[in-house]
Amino acid sequence: MTPHADSVLRRLQGPCTQSVLTYYEMKGIETVRPEDVDAYKANYRCFTPGLQATDIMDAYTDWAQTYDATLCAGRYNGPEMAAEEIAARVEEHHRHCVRVLDVAAGTGKVGKELAKRGFTMIDALEPSEGMRNLLEDTGVYSYKYTEFLGLGENSVPDDTYDVVVIVGGMGEGHIPVSGIDDLIRITKPGGLVINVMRLEYLDYVEAYKDKLEPYMDLLHQKGWWQKVDRKVVPNYAFDKEGIIFIHRVL
Repeated sequence: MTPHADSVLRRLQGPCTQSVLTYYEMKGIETVRPEDVDAYKANYRCFTPGLQATDIMDAYTDWAQTYDATLCAGRYNGPEMAAEEIAARVEEHHRHCVRVLDVAAGTGKVGKELAKRGFTMIDALEPSEGMRNLLEDTGVYSYKYTEFLGLGENSVPDDTYDVVVIVGGMGEGHIPVSGIDDLIRITKPGGLVINVMRLEYLDYVEAYKDKLEPYMDLLHQKGWWQKVDRKVVPNYAFDKEGIIFIHRVL
């Protein structure tokens, strides 16, 4: 075991540790700085393989009150990255009339970043009750959906949003590949879908590996949407690379 691994393992041991194998079973933790291990553990609880959707929602509800402190700026930079991407594509004088849906909105980090940049028509989709309660405190969301994507019918109307953004909502047990169909359905023709996620999930999340990106490309070929950009970015979360997918619905 490397000195770094040994240090991380010591941080993991305690009343919440089930076995020594915990370190090795937590994918991606081997590159996490020792000072970020506790935060990574809290995050990983919501991304543990094998959890059902209800288990994940319960985990987020339990975590809600300390979520923002745990995933603070510097440790998790996805919301700011997404807001910058959106702002770069919408002229400042037009932002007040652009309708945005923040998918997997969590505690409202993305919405608050968008509000700083002049966006005022922001709705949220968030199935976790604990997270959704905190969205009320942000004061930036007009309407809040209690919905899942890709799991069947939901109440989000078709062709409604100029921009649909999802940050951190793609991961183990989270939005399935079929959720892409919903993202397209609820976006206006000509509108943007922006997905910001951890790059390594494309390599080891079985639901996405060799499936997510090929499916997005297939929909491009079918004329459902057009690929605008695909960029790998540094320091998305826990010093790990992120990937930003930007598509325009046709």
